[in-house]
Amino acid sequence: MTAEGHDPADEGVRLQKVLANAGVASRRVSEQLIVEGRVRVNGEVVTELGSRIHPETDLVDVDGTAIQLDQSKRYVMLNKPTGVVSSMSDDRGRTDLRRFTADYPERLFNVGRLDAETSGLLVLTNDGELAHVLAHPSFGVTKVYIAKVEGRVTPQTIAKLTKGIELDDGPISADKARLLDASAGTSLVELTLHSGRNRIVRRMMAAVGHPVVELVRRQFGPLHLGTLPAGRSRELTKVEQGALLTLARRDPGDQETE
Repeated sequence: MTAEGHDPADEGVRLQKVLANAGVASRRVSEQLIVEGRVRVNGEVVTELGSRIHPETDLVDVDGTAIQLDQSKRYVMLNKPTGVVSSMSDDRGRTDLRRFTADYPERLFNVGRLDAETSGLLVLTNDGELAHVLAHPSFGVTKVYIAKVEGRVTPQTIAKLTKGIELDDGPISADKARLLDASAGTSLVELTLHSGRNRIVRRMMAAVGHPVVELVRRQFGPLHLGTLPAGRSRELTKVEQGALLTLARRDPGDQETE
């Protein structure tokens, strides 16, 4: 405290120091970003080098990409194998996600779910706010699936998937659908959709006469599974982390342009 009883900490931390601490760039380059008008605090462009912010409460983005100022937050991509349920414990004794989080000191949990028999991209984090927002059905995160299905899928069936079909719980349409391959009694179909409804891909493909044999989620919002092997995990890069945070901070009414 100063003689006047004023705590300097109340004034916050210099913005360029915050950016450097968050790993955005060096202090000097961070100052340059600020002067060039590329940094926003709570949606407002800040160009004053002496500006101070409160990292615990203020939202910062650089060139439109959100920055995580809380270094205790961890974001992990898992390629969930089949046979694993999307929970941290299972009262029926099935294999759960704990084996994939045991090596991380933080208590991680999953963002949304994948069916036990579906493999692919699942995000694990200790950022409860982000997990809640992105998993909420109304938020409509875009997901891309590759489905191996029974039978030979025709262009007419692909068109039907994007035009819309009627299920027990209402109509549904894929944002995009394309046939990747058709051979020996099976077809590979890529489906892009933002619905959070339960087992939606399996139900859609069954409804058009092509039950799913295998299903993998390749993308979740801005994240791509890439070459990550099944059963392996890795931390998100700074770029991926920024893209995920930017997505989580957008207005749910906005449509993704993935």
